Amino acid sequence: MAEKQLMKGNEALAEAAIQAGCRHFFGYPITPQTELAAYMSKRMPKLNGVYLQAESEIAAANMVLGASASGVRAMTSSSSPGISLKTEAISYMAGSDLPCLIINIQRGGPGLGGIQPSQADYWQATKGTGHGDFQILVFAPNTVQEMVDYVSEAFDLADKYRMPALILADGMLGQMMEPVEMKKKPVENLPEKTWATSGHRGNRPRNIVNSLYIEAADLEALVKARYERYAQIEREEQRSERFMTEDADIIVVAYGASSRVARSAVNMARKEGIKAGLIRPITLWPFPKDVLKEAAKTAEKFLCVEMSMGQMVDDVKLAIDCVRPVEFYGRTGGIIPSPGEVLAQIQRMAGGAK
Repeated sequence: MAEKQLMKGNEALAEAAIQAGCRHFFGYPITPQTELAAYMSKRMPKLNGVYLQAESEIAAANMVLGASASGVRAMTSSSSPGISLKTEAISYMAGSDLPCLIINIQRGGPGLGGIQPSQADYWQATKGTGHGDFQILVFAPNTVQEMVDYVSEAFDLADKYRMPALILADGMLGQMMEPVEMKKKPVENLPEKTWATSGHRGNRPRNIVNSLYIEAADLEALVKARYERYAQIEREEQRSERFMTEDADIIVVAYGASSRVARSAVNMARKEGIKAGLIRPITLWPFPKDVLKEAAKTAEKFLCVEMSMGQMVDDVKLAIDCVRPVEFYGRTGGIIPSPGEVLAQIQRMAGGAK
């Protein structure tokens, strides 16, 4: 077993990307993710890699597009308003079937908002990451170790399905320090990208990376084929964690940093004799609807806990076909809900404190 080391979340994300074979990073500073870019600025030159602080978030995302088209593993990172500026390039990458990794260390919004932790970019990540018909892979880790682990998985699945992947974390996870174990992926073992525009040297047909299709029928056929791939991803790539759900009457649904709070509240509720459980979505797209639908066969009620105004609630309702009531509790503006606050909601739903 590799030796664990104490690392801040942002820096662990950067090192994990390096260990996963990423040698091309393009970014722009913004709180609370700036340490990630700063770490890359120190490490990449020592690895004969590329670190470039672009003139803007827009430029950084388009540089990722160009690097990805050449077949290398490339990434960018930012925080909420910076991700908004990158969405046009993300749509272009989705339309060009290009893999890449994007990291969003969320802060409060809308607008400049504040620099405290938030989960208010859920809709942006899962439903509105740019114009047109497309999806991206979205991972929501809840520990620094998971941020390390899902960086590698996000790169791998992005390559497998030829689409962008996003790690959706927040200022709490980005700034906290926890022990982590790095898992190096040999760069020479990365999959060959036969579609890349890396120069054919007369050995293969010329590759073209493009998202512009003048003929409507051509574009429609391409989008439909892409959605067949998305359907496969929804069948095969859902990720979630279940905690004390086997006999639970009330199931809390929470992801990322909020799930840490929710888990503590579930443990507190169990000590009071309340049958509470937790389902933690790890992939926000594809959303783990199969696990939720199964849980709805026995659970009586669901409670969504988020650091937002309830952006995940509708996805939970759709996943369970609205057969059980789904309530919401959350804080926003950069405030993290406490275990006691969540416990109070569980108690109320159970009919009062036991």
